[in-house]
Amino acid sequence: MNDEIMAVVGHQLYSFDGRILEIFGNYPKRFHIRHMRLSVTGPDRKGRRVVEIDAVGTSVIMTYTAAEWEVPGLAALLETVQAAIAQLSE
Repeated sequence: MNDEIMAVVGHQLYSFDGRILEIFGNYPKRFHIRHMRLSVTGPDRKGRRVVEIDAVGTSVIMTYTAAEWEVPGLAALLETVQAAIAQLSE
């Protein structure tokens, strides 16, 4: 993958270039796909979804409302990250 994928949710900008997931906002974070696990659960009965990132030395849990989840590009970006992680284990 050579193209960067981006999505903006609230005050956070998500960027994925095929190897590095970056989340810019109040507390910027950077994750390499070789050292992370990404899981998405939900939706619950109110449409909320939980995104959990486990990486070396850190764990990040983000909860999104149904409206936030509908932001263009967010679901596709996270699916692309999950696919890149899965491709490493093949």
